[in-house]
Amino acid sequence: MPGRGLMAKLYFHYASMNAGKTTILLQASHNYRERGMTTLLFVAGHYRRGDTGIISSRIGLEAEAEIFRDEDDLFARIAEKHKTGPVHCVFVDEAQFLTGDQVWQLARVADRLGIPVMCYGLRTDFQGKLFAGSKALLAIADDLREVRTICRCGRKATMVVRLGEDGKVAHEGDQVAIGKDAYVSLCRRHWEEEMGRIPAEDMIGFTRR
Repeated sequence: MPGRGLMAKLYFHYASMNAGKTTILLQASHNYRERGMTTLLFVAGHYRRGDTGIISSRIGLEAEAEIFRDEDDLFARIAEKHKTGPVHCVFVDEAQFLTGDQVWQLARVADRLGIPVMCYGLRTDFQGKLFAGSKALLAIADDLREVRTICRCGRKATMVVRLGEDGKVAHEGDQVAIGKDAYVSLCRRHWEEEMGRIPAEDMIGFTRR
């Protein structure tokens, strides 16, 4: 469990889809609370209404969380909470949706308030491009931790493809799409295949596996 105080850090736990990031977040928060400490949980508000959200894992764990949106000053919000009672750790789910400014605000929470901040999210979108929040976290987080899952071939999955309602892989579209789209985690090799990025001449004598 990360220590609190002057050595507090900004952590980024990143992975592709279905790697268990949210389960790890909820377990870590539970560990703090079991020891009588207070945690503050945030989740992105892209497709939620109101000020309260739910962080839920695929195995059935869940917890209430505060919503963050692009215009929010997270340092100010956390500092205000900290005044009314000590906050021992901050957890952020869907951290890829943070803005660059918000990542710096969370860094200040660690540096100036002495509160560890644990961010969990995707590194890249379905087109292999960094999310804004992930880009900033990769640049300035004190501690980067990869949460691993596997591709259908057994290799480490580092990429994700988006499946439309027709079940076909989407090659273009908005970076964030909320609805009936599903995501599948793949290794880099199989992601390139599914996205049609391999030139025909490179496929000569190539066995698809």
